[in-house]
Amino acid sequence: MLLPAVAFAALMVVSIVLARQTPLPTDSAADTLAYYQDHATAAKVAGTLQFGASVPLAVWAAIVYQRLRRLGVVAPGPGIALVSGVLSAASMALCGLTVWTASRAGDLGDAPLARSLADLTFASGGPGHVVPFAVMLAGVAVPMLLLGFGPKGFAWAGLVLAGIGVLGTLALLSTSLGFFLPIARFGGLIWLVAASVILPRQRPRRSAGHESEAEAA
Repeated sequence: MLLPAVAFAALMVVSIVLARQTPLPTDSAADTLAYYQDHATAAKVAGTLQFGASVPLAVWAAIVYQRLRRLGVVAPGPGIALVSGVLSAASMALCGLTVWTASRAGDLGDAPLARSLADLTFASGGPGHVVPFAVMLAGVAVPMLLLGFGPKGFAWAGLVLAGIGVLGTLALLSTSLGFFLPIARFGGLIWLVAASVILPRQRPRRSAGHESEAEAA
């Protein structure tokens, strides 16, 4: 689990650094076109890295599903983590491909097209990626909390980040509410890497009371 987690985090961080000046939804079409004309190479590399980051994220979701099932979690948690992780990875792949396409829009001189591609980049790489990513964290954190697969404080931190991430949906209604997204994105990256180390490989001994909790996790 640790290798795909680190690969995903590294690719994401580098791509975000490269795309740190990406136009916001509030920027004009002309400013958006100018950005892609002046930063075509950076956008192309960032888009490639974002697309690449989607692969280890999907792999991590599959591994954590298998790990939780091996640990005896029979409730929906592992399935939620898998489906949400794949959806988050798919949105990130779409974002990366859109950024790559937008990097070529500058050559066309089409400002409305550049603006539309930038909006799709924000929607797919923002709420489209972060919200299911947050749900994936919850799918892992709940079994960790109920079954004692790690420190309770760590599990609760995952649930808090998941709640913040879900609130990122509001960024589609108002960009002023977009501050939820980076909190869940970067906090979630750290949590995901740590969970890869903390989540046990073998099912720990549990009391009889914990047996019933496995079906609620």
